[in-house]
Amino acid sequence: MLAVASLLLLVLGTASPASAHAALRATDPEDGTILQRAPRTLTLTYTESVGLLADSFRVYDPENHRLSTGQADHAPGRADTVRVPLPARMAKGTYVVAWRVVSADSHPVSGALTFSVGERTVTTATAPGAVENGTTTSLYNIARYLAYLAVALLLGAATFVAYCRPPQRGPLRPLFVVGAATLLVSTLALLLLRGPYEEGTAPAFTSLGRTLTTRPGELLLARLALLLLAVAGAWCLRRLSVPRPAAVTAGAILAVALALTWSAAEHASAGIQVPLAVASTTLHLLATAAWLGGLAALLLTLRTAAVPPRVVTRFSRLALTSVIVLVVTGVYQSWRGLGTWQALTETTYGRVLLAKLVAVGVLLGAAGWSRRWTGRLPTAEVRVEVPVPAGGPALAPEPPAAVPDVPVRHLRRTVLAEAAVGVVVLVLTTLLTSTLPGRAAEEAATAETGIPAASVTTVPFTVGENGRGKVQITFDPGRVGPNSVQAVVYGANGALAAVPELRITMTLPAQRLGPLDTGITDRGGYWATNSFDLPIPGTWTMKVTVRVSDLDQVTVSRTVRVAR
Repeated sequence: MLAVASLLLLVLGTASPASAHAALRATDPEDGTILQRAPRTLTLTYTESVGLLADSFRVYDPENHRLSTGQADHAPGRADTVRVPLPARMAKGTYVVAWRVVSADSHPVSGALTFSVGERTVTTATAPGAVENGTTTSLYNIARYLAYLAVALLLGAATFVAYCRPPQRGPLRPLFVVGAATLLVSTLALLLLRGPYEEGTAPAFTSLGRTLTTRPGELLLARLALLLLAVAGAWCLRRLSVPRPAAVTAGAILAVALALTWSAAEHASAGIQVPLAVASTTLHLLATAAWLGGLAALLLTLRTAAVPPRVVTRFSRLALTSVIVLVVTGVYQSWRGLGTWQALTETTYGRVLLAKLVAVGVLLGAAGWSRRWTGRLPTAEVRVEVPVPAGGPALAPEPPAAVPDVPVRHLRRTVLAEAAVGVVVLVLTTLLTSTLPGRAAEEAATAETGIPAASVTTVPFTVGENGRGKVQITFDPGRVGPNSVQAVVYGANGALAAVPELRITMTLPAQRLGPLDTGITDRGGYWATNSFDLPIPGTWTMKVTVRVSDLDQVTVSRTVRVAR
């Protein structure tokens, strides 16, 4: 199990950063717009409240010189809207804005946009603010996964001891030691890496002071304090005579408080129905720990010489209760995170959730087999009374009947399978907390007026030895009916690039319709048409032909979903 966990942590820790949770809803000026006059203020509105960093916004002129802007702040009464004062004088041309903020659920989000004054020009400006530091992100993600794994082991083992009451607690001591040590180290790592993770910089400890003044930093400090309090309480229980009800009550309060340091910092802390979401997430985490951490404790207990059947039976009831809590809270959290059924398959959050549901299904199957073997264990010890012959010596009664070895052996295997699949479920759960929820993705795709935002598709291309770049294509509104089409070509360095020819056609294979030529024309730095009709909804195939010279051209295809 530990080997599987280590492998998954290594793979996920070195993966590309997941989408953050706040998304850009609208900007003024709008992305890609051409203004007759230079704006005095740049305004960005997000899907949830955001926090500002010391260097959240960078504005570059057409010559790639950074402009001196005023201090960014929130609009009055709007924690989700940020204003950036711009210079009074701005030359004609295209400007690039790179931004990076921290969403309400503690995850940084970054991006870039462009606007032009007077006319759109080919600019050499890039968006350095959107780049993540791979080392910092990987280390931070690994620390998050380890923290989730550690709290599951710690709380699950404690719940197992309190409810199942195994006669021998010595075999479980490694779970408490490893869980507490891992949670301590991972929390300290998160505290030290928090600043660089938000800023997208290399690991450093220079921003620790600022981290300690933020809500994520305060919750991490609270987690450390609760962990130390729990360790001190466990030490006192071993040396003092504390009534069991008082010890269980104190442990339950500490467990809830510890779980709150997660639920109050991530998805549940932003969006709709925050109090209910925080309570649901807390229960979800506690039930996950009771089930998965309890599995690890049961696995170690089954390795001892004799295990009373009541211990296994009690854990079976505990696991069933945990599953019921997980189903109820999971359904609510899925509804809150997805928003619509379409988001289940059309968003990254939905696809990760589907993978988690499949893993939970496998886990329930393994749990069913465990319950089957649990039912074959004897429920009580059996003693056989032997009659004493007249005048003969008394015979000792036979020893208690031993628990059959076959059910125990099979039970160990099914519990081990449960624990292995449980690690996968735990990793997918952690991954969900780093993925843009489906509801937020849909909010980001819809303007404040309720009109669906334009459909934007980015198509990378490679032609010849040096012909690398991408085409950003916008269909507005991206639905059935008349659409305006804009296409901007970017070179390998991210700057706008001019090409001698660009052609875009649309085909609907399911209806054998097309190809329909969009008829875009060169507008001096970008390609566009004001009227192109998409007659039928469905999944269209868009073919983009880019010619970079008299001899070099390439055609790349992408699918585009067109709604009614």
